[in-house]
Amino acid sequence: MSRTPIVFKKTSNLLLEFIGDELTVGEALPSEQRLATICQASRTVVRNAIGHLQTLRVIDGATGRRVIRPPADEDYFHVEELRSGSERVQQVLMDRVLQRDLQPGAEFSEAELAREADTSTASVREFLTGFARCGLIQKKPRGGWRLRGFDRSFASELADMRQRFEFEAVERFCALQPDDPAHTELAKLIARHEQLKPRMISCYSEFPALDRQFHTFLVGLLGNRFAQGFYDIISFVFHYHYQWEKSGERERTVYALEEHLAVLYALSERDQVKAVRALRKHLDTARETLGAAIGARVKSTDGSPLTGMKKQ
Repeated sequence: MSRTPIVFKKTSNLLLEFIGDELTVGEALPSEQRLATICQASRTVVRNAIGHLQTLRVIDGATGRRVIRPPADEDYFHVEELRSGSERVQQVLMDRVLQRDLQPGAEFSEAELAREADTSTASVREFLTGFARCGLIQKKPRGGWRLRGFDRSFASELADMRQRFEFEAVERFCALQPDDPAHTELAKLIARHEQLKPRMISCYSEFPALDRQFHTFLVGLLGNRFAQGFYDIISFVFHYHYQWEKSGERERTVYALEEHLAVLYALSERDQVKAVRALRKHLDTARETLGAAIGARVKSTDGSPLTGMKKQ
């Protein structure tokens, strides 16, 4: 059975949001041209989305297309259904790294990723081919893929870019108005850290996912899709390499959580200088840990480093 196009699902959700925010029961929809502009979709897609809402009995089927009832939560397509095949593949890979299902040097097939991501092998192949340019994964001559590692130079460059992004994110957060939704997200993130803190000794394995939430929150403040895409690679690299150095892992994660909280508390106080100082300390620690992990990887491969990206 063919899959329902993602653009149709996104357009249907946007149309529901528009009806809920702008129209009342009995009012008619604006023209398809205007709806196409609002939803940033073609008129054909908008027309199909309108048909879907008519089936749901949110709007009537008459020429006027009037609102019958306000949209309900169950009318919306779930957020997981709005992600592209490549986005789902990327999430599966990241989840497996965070959960340590993909150990260093692990091999995997396009078919198994397609099953886990609920997408086609063509989507998997497209994503992996693009991601392979970063040097972290390598296609095997006889089929399948293998995780590789970066050398110190390339990892250091990635760490530099993360620092630039996140310093700018701190600056932007401190310039936000007090009623900005980001403050609510910050409070939730602080609460999640405080909930994990007393359990860290026995539950330190839960920290990598929280670490990703922390850095994703910061990069999200930039509102830049390219920065977010680049950060996904950075996150993958850091968490993948951390698996090579197990000694002192519990102590490192306990310390990292404290560093997170120092940054988050400073942001809640809107103290930019204090937040940047705390963030610099955390990023320096992460850089040192990454360097040690890469050193451990080189030793485990008999001194043969896996160079990530060749310099042109």
